[in-house]
Amino acid sequence: MSMKIPTGCMFTHIIRGGGRRITYQNAGVDCAFVAALSSGFCNWRIDFTYADTDNRTYRTSRGRTHTECRIDPMRNNSPQTLPRYGKACARLYVNGVRRVSQCHHITK
Repeated sequence: MSMKIPTGCMFTHIIRGGGRRITYQNAGVDCAFVAALSSGFCNWRIDFTYADTDNRTYRTSRGRTHTECRIDPMRNNSPQTLPRYGKACARLYVNGVRRVSQCHHITK
């Protein structure tokens, strides 16, 4: 029996904490199989953004641009307490263009 094995990359965004308090936040790319053999992502950065319940962005933590190529770009962000409920997002940029984002809703 033959099976197809999935290949490709997945963007992950992890948040730990409670309420508006974020104790840990990380975002990165995980690649599998053939995709892991590629040259990776060049000129990349990861930004964290925070928006209120009306979807208005009130804070952006812009990551530095990394000129080297990596198959596993990753970034942590500092613990913090958000001033309002809404959502927290991580965004991957390659050559200045947003490639993917993932958000978590922060609610009561």
